[in-house]
Amino acid sequence: MSEPDRPPPSLVVTLAALTVVSGFVDAVSFLGLGHVFTANMTGNVVLIGFAAAGVPGFSVAASLCALACFLAGALAGGRIVQKVSSQRSLLLVVMMIEAGGVTAATVVAGLVAAIGTGWPRYTVIGLLAASMGVRNAAVRHIGVPDMSTAVLTTTLTGLASDSRLAGGTNPHARLGMTTVLSMFAGALVGAVLVLHADATWSLGVAACLVAATAVFFSREAPLELGLAR
Repeated sequence: MSEPDRPPPSLVVTLAALTVVSGFVDAVSFLGLGHVFTANMTGNVVLIGFAAAGVPGFSVAASLCALACFLAGALAGGRIVQKVSSQRSLLLVVMMIEAGGVTAATVVAGLVAAIGTGWPRYTVIGLLAASMGVRNAAVRHIGVPDMSTAVLTTTLTGLASDSRLAGGTNPHARLGMTTVLSMFAGALVGAVLVLHADATWSLGVAACLVAATAVFFSREAPLELGLAR
């Protein structure tokens, strides 16, 4: 990006949509897969601590599976970053991979009676966490401030510490608020679908959203991201 502090609108919309997907994915994983996260790895480290202390309802194995698959995905994403120079092409590649991973998880969820136990649980955890790892490696490389698409701690810190109340100028306030609201919306709708319909529906909507975002981005990405017109 030529102006990292002012990313193109199409990139902001794309990253916001992927943040919504993260909300969906973590709603499914936490509510449907037994208290584990597949997008928010900070949460998994904390949950492993809870499980190691003997707190009931938490699984070391499930959280370790998510962490391992996320790291494997991030490793693959790092390789892709090294091979794909255009940011536009990079984001399109990882969105196609993510769409494939979430779609595969949706198929597994739709074919079994329950995804909260046994091999379906670990398969869905692995597919989702690996997909998130690939995406996050690319998003980190692109480096839009306060739009990591997966975690909010740094974003919320920036909103407070850079605010006018703290003597700052709120340079990335819109991006930060967009990220927070996107995550909230994804978690809310994802949880409603898990609780009142089925995890398959939540995963299916997430897969469709990634695919639709990829189509939007492929058409709207500007010259700064490598689009030849």
